[in-house]
Amino acid sequence: MAEKLVPEELNDGLDVLDGWAVVDGRSAIHKTFKFENFKQAFAFMTRVADKAEQMNHHPEWFNVYSTVDVTLTTHDSDGVTVLDLELAGFMDETAAG
Repeated sequence: MAEKLVPEELNDGLDVLDGWAVVDGRSAIHKTFKFENFKQAFAFMTRVADKAEQMNHHPEWFNVYSTVDVTLTTHDSDGVTVLDLELAGFMDETAAG
C-alpha cells in the first residue's frame, strides 16, 4: 500500500502539476479539464481509464459534455499518495495532447 504524503511532499508534488489543488475538508486533489467537445472529453477519459487499470488506481470523476471533473485520493491510505500524483501527471500530459 502506498503511504499518505505529508503536507510538504504534497505541496512539492502540486508544484510540478498544472492546475491541481487540494480539496477543502478532505485529503484529496482536484482539477477540472475542459475540452472542445464530448468526443475529446470521452477520448481523454478512455486513455486515463487504461492507465488507471494498469496502476490499479482509479479516479473519482464526473463528466458533462466537454468537462471532466477529477478528484484523486488513495482510499486505502486515507489520503493523497504518489499514486495520485503519478495519475494526475499522466492526466495533464494526456489532456495536453
